[in-house]
Amino acid sequence: MGCCTGRCALIGLCALQLLSALERQIFDFLGFQWAPILGNFLHIIVVILGLFGTIQYRPRYIVVYTVWTALWVTWNVFIICFYLEVGGLSKDTDLMTFNISVHRSWWREHGPGCVRRVLPPSAHGMMDDYTYVSVTGCIVDFQYLEVIHSAVQILLSQGLELEETKSQS
Repeated sequence: MGCCTGRCALIGLCALQLLSALERQIFDFLGFQWAPILGNFLHIIVVILGLFGTIQYRPRYIVVYTVWTALWVTWNVFIICFYLEVGGLSKDTDLMTFNISVHRSWWREHGPGCVRRVLPPSAHGMMDDYTYVSVTGCIVDFQYLEVIHSAVQILLSQGLELEETKSQS
């Protein structure tokens, strides 16, 4: 007996969302973005729980996953607002690193087409400061790459919500 199309689609979308979250987790680790790392970690756990709930017909797990999906969409909307500097938000703050380090998005220096040059420091004793890195020639600015990552997460989450409501009816 084959699985119904709604259930199979939900499993497929969960798998896509899991792969997308793992890819995002890797790049957030490379940029030392601790807030997104924590969010991605929780998201990966809950997606696995939702996947297990879908495969094993565990409605409680799917409910937990559904509630988390609403929070996940909210988090990604916040990230979009953060990188587009909506309201009083600024992408140049240390908010995403919990003020632990001066690291920024990995995409800032390693985006497509970016040429990275380390400039000599003008003052002694400030060798660890990242303000001495010059980046030019980027095809797409880093903030738009971060926005694209968040938008993909939102679209996958909304696709899951649609499939979930179809499979329950």
